[in-house]
Amino acid sequence: MEKFMTLAEINTAAEYIRSKTSYQPEIALILGSGLGALADMVENPETISYKDIPHFPQSTVHGHSGQFVIGKLKGKVVMIMQGRVHFYEGYSPSQITFPIRVMKLLGIEKLVVTNAAGGIKRSFQAGELMLIDDHINFLGFAGNHPLRGPNLDEFGTRFPDMSQAYDREYKDKARSTARQLGIPLHEGVYCCLSGPTFETPAELRFMQTIGVDAVGMSTAPEVTVARHAGMRVLGISSITNMASLDGEHQASHEEVLEYGTRVATHLKELLLTLLPQL
Repeated sequence: MEKFMTLAEINTAAEYIRSKTSYQPEIALILGSGLGALADMVENPETISYKDIPHFPQSTVHGHSGQFVIGKLKGKVVMIMQGRVHFYEGYSPSQITFPIRVMKLLGIEKLVVTNAAGGIKRSFQAGELMLIDDHINFLGFAGNHPLRGPNLDEFGTRFPDMSQAYDREYKDKARSTARQLGIPLHEGVYCCLSGPTFETPAELRFMQTIGVDAVGMSTAPEVTVARHAGMRVLGISSITNMASLDGEHQASHEEVLEYGTRVATHLKELLLTLLPQL
């Protein structure tokens, strides 16, 4: 039976985190595969393992540390998710997005999501960054929508608008900051699939036809629930592998982690300069 997280469970998790930190975080960051090193830069960090938080889903993927790091970064009090959970790990969409609702109850109104993604657009190269302009949530299309089930009115309306999933002002700031730093920043549409398999060439050609620029296995559910709760969102993909539309190149998680580490330098520089502006 599908698990729908309740308001009581969300409250319990939020209260536990509140009891373990002296900080009041204002911005949350979710770090994708190979991108966890940014958390090492947090000043005077307080660390909370997911396994200690009541009702919290546990990350089982290599490259995802499975902990919150809370502290100061560039003058902002941040709450960093060092690793996330995914639908393919066996969790329900409600469980995947449980951390977002916990963040909301902790008073966080701003969310930065990052992910490792396969590049579909021909002009992209592995090791580059893409500002997420919009997304296609195939998980939701297939009925695995994170807002399926009882609506929690305490967070938002039954039928939330998604016409501006990614905050326009934040996107403008990201563009101008990337130009200022001389960091190449593509823009495009991110597509969320369930995984855990990488896509077939036919699936990739289909996505290219419908306007997808990068594909991954996360983010869209989290962003949907964040917007349902009125949070402002900035999304950035690290292009960690180029999708093989002809089937000549075989993708691997090791490649994703390798390029995720390579692109992390640019992503860290971009986020550290952006944070004070959010």
